Amino acid sequence: MEKLRQLANDPTLRRWLVARALGAARGDAAFVPHRPPYLTARTLPAQATTVFLEFDPRAPTRPLVLELPGERIEVSLEAPGDVFERTFADIETLLALHRFAWVPLLGPDADPAWVAALWRAWREHFSAPDDSWAWHPYTAAERAVNLLRFARRHGLPAPAEDARDELARHAPAIMSRLEYLGEHGTGNHLSNNGRGLFILGLDLGMPEYADLGAQILIEEARRIFLPSGVLREGSSHYHLLLTRNYAEAWLAARRHGHAGAPQLESVLRRTLSVVPHLTLPGGLPPIGDISPDCPPAHLAALLPNDPATAGWGALLDAEDRVALMALKSSVAACAPGALAADGWLKFESGDWSGLWHLAPGGFAPMPGHGHQDAGSFEIHRRGAPLFVDLGRGAYGETGAAALYRSALAHNGLILDGADPYPPNKPYYDSAFRRRHGGGPTTLASEADGVAASFGGFARLGAARVLRRWRFANGGFAIEDRVEGQGRRRIARRLNTPWPVEIAGDAAIIHAPAGNIRVRADGIEPALGSMTRWTAYGQGTPATAIVFEEKAPLPWRGALTVTTEKP
Repeated sequence: MEKLRQLANDPTLRRWLVARALGAARGDAAFVPHRPPYLTARTLPAQATTVFLEFDPRAPTRPLVLELPGERIEVSLEAPGDVFERTFADIETLLALHRFAWVPLLGPDADPAWVAALWRAWREHFSAPDDSWAWHPYTAAERAVNLLRFARRHGLPAPAEDARDELARHAPAIMSRLEYLGEHGTGNHLSNNGRGLFILGLDLGMPEYADLGAQILIEEARRIFLPSGVLREGSSHYHLLLTRNYAEAWLAARRHGHAGAPQLESVLRRTLSVVPHLTLPGGLPPIGDISPDCPPAHLAALLPNDPATAGWGALLDAEDRVALMALKSSVAACAPGALAADGWLKFESGDWSGLWHLAPGGFAPMPGHGHQDAGSFEIHRRGAPLFVDLGRGAYGETGAAALYRSALAHNGLILDGADPYPPNKPYYDSAFRRRHGGGPTTLASEADGVAASFGGFARLGAARVLRRWRFANGGFAIEDRVEGQGRRRIARRLNTPWPVEIAGDAAIIHAPAGNIRVRADGIEPALGSMTRWTAYGQGTPATAIVFEEKAPLPWRGALTVTTEKP
């Protein structure tokens, strides 16, 4: 029923099915699921050899609260294992519990008694690898990495040999279900499978798995990162997350003297070179999805000038932290033109700085974590966010999850309430996307601002949308042009985290550095309540400012932003 409803609501999907039936669209090349073509079949031993320090797994004596994506839960001192029998409204909450994703969020002083208690409870229920969510390959890899990171600082609960052998079983479980689904269906998960195998192999003394993990990590880097070094999946947080993954792999390779260290360092240098361009004075804009793996703030150690002493950085030992800081300081930012060609652009002018995203070709990346906007942006003034990308607080195809992925929740221009581009599908080939994408996209900096153009609304009779942001005289203007024909409902939206009031045809934003006045062609704005997501399932209030009119195409309009003295 869901597939039929999707087909009825998606004319682009119907066109693709017709094209496939007529032989005018190319399907995915044949592939063997779970077996990347660069891996050869082999028999792998699963015997761990590393001797770990161990600690006495005494019962915890202090209460524990777990910060899970979308939910905060208390764990019972009397029956800690009950937490694994709970049901959750969001599958990501359950997965984070099984991934032990809460362990790194407790920081370097996580109570070993609680880790041991919940690890023991988990083993009682789920120790045998199977096809359940508890042993999904991404979940198994995350759990192994999180527990081994903890073990390097605290040891394993006694008997350490049993805990070590339990972790060793994760390697063949991951290997048997690698998340390879062909060239069009494989996202970043396969690289994380490789990270799990690599760190398991190195830390447990299983070199065959370490070598396989390194091969997957290096090969997948060619797939998941675009020429500039940015993650192809359309999410700033996911780029930071994958950079963290490769940083951990490189640091592990250094510690153990693995031959893959130089290649992993090369990948890490490329991903780090992008980060300065994704970062604004007020922080990292959450463009695209926010991962449930950890809050964006947890990865601040990867941002420019961060001393790496909090969040994930605080979990590193002194030698690893020094190595990471030295590498960060030696990496030059990537060429802005290369990054713009891959869909990302940072621009600064006086008090203003902004980040723009426009996916190459217009369609949101698939597989990926991008949203259904085109040319959305985040702009800061004097170091504070002013117009923000709201991110997304949960995954899903309905309700708020669908809303925050749609153009209706972004800073942009939309026609008739529709997303600029139809939903992307992993099986659409590049020729089909070009035919139905309305022509090429452009994103470029100019002397006084930024210019973007796209043709995604071609299905609505709009041949092209051109937007220019021009900064001058302490403010800026957004000049819009929509080519095409027909009468359309045109809406321009801006989201801000600050209080807003309406004064005639202006919206007055009460920002910390002074009031901001926003006008658009004499149209009276409307306000809407939104959420600015700061982590998966966590957000703060925001306000949408919407200027809407009905007008014939072709159409021109201008939105002006001026500052007032505080």
